[in-house]
Amino acid sequence: MATITVHRAKTSLSQLIERALAGEEIIIARGKVPAVRLVPLSVPPVRRQFGAMKGRAGTTKAFFEPLSPAELRRWSGSS
Repeated sequence: MATITVHRAKTSLSQLIERALAGEEIIIARGKVPAVRLVPLSVPPVRRQFGAMKGRAGTTKAFFEPLSPAELRRWSGSS
């Protein structure tokens, strides 16, 4: 457990965050009086789940039909 002054914490915040994320507990003090503790949040990482959108989106038969000549011109950028 490291104790660091507010001034030093302000100048090296990025490094202190990395140390806290690595598991180190850091105390930030005003002068010699401990004020706060810097520790990582225990938020579980969001994991993607295969098939989470299954059944939520769909298409109609029109999706597979060829585009009309006018729509093709719009897609190609030649109005």
